[in-house]
Amino acid sequence: MTIRALFFDIGGVLLSNGWDREQRAVVAAQFGLDATDFNERHKLAVPELELGRMTLDEYLEQTVFCHPQTFTREEFRAAMEAQSTPHADALALARDLATRHRLYALNNEGRDLNDHRIRTYGLSDFLLAFFTSSTLELMKPNPAIYRAALTLAAVAPHEAVMIDDRAQNTEAARRVGMHAIQYKNAAQLREELAALGVR
Repeated sequence: MTIRALFFDIGGVLLSNGWDREQRAVVAAQFGLDATDFNERHKLAVPELELGRMTLDEYLEQTVFCHPQTFTREEFRAAMEAQSTPHADALALARDLATRHRLYALNNEGRDLNDHRIRTYGLSDFLLAFFTSSTLELMKPNPAIYRAALTLAAVAPHEAVMIDDRAQNTEAARRVGMHAIQYKNAAQLREELAALGVR
């Protein structure tokens, strides 16, 4: 068995989640938003954001600035971006693996926040390409996004490993024929990759 490519989720593996439930709760409380209203509006808008059919400014217009606010879009956006933190052990492992293997990102995220996280944490230093929902207009766990990423990376499913913190996403990767590892921590990931011959 030869593994030719590793596909990393970003949020929950290399970095904290970008704009998930926990991050939204912190920022909503910081700015005194009505949590119920904000979350209902978020549910309707976030698929369009993550599929690249809505910009971050358009998302904020529909979820936050649909009401008069005492703060600016720039302040709110800065608070959103500040929620991202690095997973140092996973980043170190990925950087090491990239010296011997082909690494790609395969993640669900809106374009603006994804670009910010790539720049801030130097992800393009070791990831060869970013197969993101907002670029491909497909979202995990849709099998089509895995097939698209495999095609773009020019690897067969059995030659690839998907690394993701969510069980539903690793299950979907396996259904298209990829190897998959549900990420818990860097040590566990290193051990499971070694079992696949990736060192």
